[in-house]
Amino acid sequence: MSEGNGNGQAGDQASGQAPAPAAEAQPVKLQILAQFIRDLSFENALAQKGVQGEVVPEIQVIVNLDAKKRTAEHQYEVLQKFRITSRNRNGGETLFLLELEYGGVFHIENVPEAQLHPFLLIECPRLLFPFVRRIVSDLTRDGGFPPVNLDVVDFVALYRNELARRAAAAQPKADVTQ
Repeated sequence: MSEGNGNGQAGDQASGQAPAPAAEAQPVKLQILAQFIRDLSFENALAQKGVQGEVVPEIQVIVNLDAKKRTAEHQYEVLQKFRITSRNRNGGETLFLLELEYGGVFHIENVPEAQLHPFLLIECPRLLFPFVRRIVSDLTRDGGFPPVNLDVVDFVALYRNELARRAAAAQPKADVTQ
């Protein structure tokens, strides 16, 4: 037997209409308000001191992310920090070092508080990444090297790794005394 809705009629399902949700979820609003280079450094060690013999470059990329709320309502600043080092496999000399801090200011609405942190550190960097890739490519080419075309960064994996690192750091260390 179905329960009535207080006016002697069965619920909406008996009338063939789908029940209305209690509160319609508002769609997420995301707008990039600004993009900027906060800091940029390119050091061409190869040109400064030279390298003897065959050069076999090996590239290491380190990515760090940061996000913070701005004073304006619904505005957040997301900063990506890239440190790209190229070393010669034959000898280990540094060929170049590129450091780039690239940021964006975002207007974000209707993201639940519990999902805001991952949204800021996954979705926002994903939107900025093509611009970072272009800057790195142009800078390495203009610095006298073949252009470095960064592989796509898995921001979900970066986020999960950071959560795991923080959880491990927060756990008390076991007492190993004898």
